[in-house]
Amino acid sequence: LEKDGQMFGKVLKSLFGGSDAPQKPGNSVSVEYDSYTIIAEPQQNGGQWQVRGRIEKQDGEELKSHVFIRADTLPGETEAANEMIRKAKMMIDQQGDSIFS
Repeated sequence: LEKDGQMFGKVLKSLFGGSDAPQKPGNSVSVEYDSYTIIAEPQQNGGQWQVRGRIEKQDGEELKSHVFIRADTLPGETEAANEMIRKAKMMIDQQGDSIFS
């Protein structure tokens, strides 16, 4: 599991250009989890990175989406993305499709 986390961090770092790179609109990374898509979109906020993103699920013709914004801030973009994904998985496990209500 640690190796997967390190590999994921490297993927994020290559996508975002490292934690010192400025946030560009549309920067995101997505992870499939169960039948959901978790899209991490950390947002720079006062020198820190805010935990932010979306949880989506295709339901027939309809794409359900839940915007996920937390007050949590972390020093690096990669760390904020990893935290968003961790929290989103926990939310999915606890609430399932009710997150779209």
